[in-house]
Amino acid sequence: MAAAGREIPLKKGESALLVIDMQKGFAVPGKGICSDIDPENIPEKDQYLFNRISQLVVPNVAELIRHCEQNKCEVIYTYVENLTQDGRDRSLDYKITGFSFPKGSEDAELLDEIKPIRPEDTIMIPKTACSVFNSTNIEYVLRNLGVTQLAVCGLVTNQCVESAVRDGADKGFLISVLEDCIATHDQPAHDAALKNMKGFGRIVSYKTIMEELTKWQ
Repeated sequence: MAAAGREIPLKKGESALLVIDMQKGFAVPGKGICSDIDPENIPEKDQYLFNRISQLVVPNVAELIRHCEQNKCEVIYTYVENLTQDGRDRSLDYKITGFSFPKGSEDAELLDEIKPIRPEDTIMIPKTACSVFNSTNIEYVLRNLGVTQLAVCGLVTNQCVESAVRDGADKGFLISVLEDCIATHDQPAHDAALKNMKGFGRIVSYKTIMEELTKWQ
């Protein structure tokens, strides 16, 4: 039987929003991997990323999360955080790259604007590699929830976001990439990643997702 295609609206009871790496260690100048960047004097080469995060991605994702909560769409957060203080559990690639956010550190914290209203009842999955599907039990969790469709947002477009999109599609999930809820270091890299991801899911705006959720009521 032929598949229906990728352009399928999110279905009630089968969909979740996946928020990737929207944490202080990646998104705040002066923190984490951005520790050498002066928040008061952001270099020109970094301005595109931080402007897009603060002016577009964070407001859009924050609004979408609240809309998901109102419409009972599961919101799942994944973020980089070691299981240990010294990071000995990290992937080889993260060790080589130097990504090390100790358990419980400020760098591992979610951005204040997108934190869940009820953290005690929210699925939050730490990871120590680029792809959430390769380094966590997220597939097991999604199967238990009955989720078949994922709306994906977060950081950064051509790394952890694209990895999740590719792997999620290969695992059999229908993927929606929220173009105005993701960011990377420059527009060409962002556009190239979106072109790649068109082969693994549908590219939509966050407003489209909000409209689909509203129809669940």
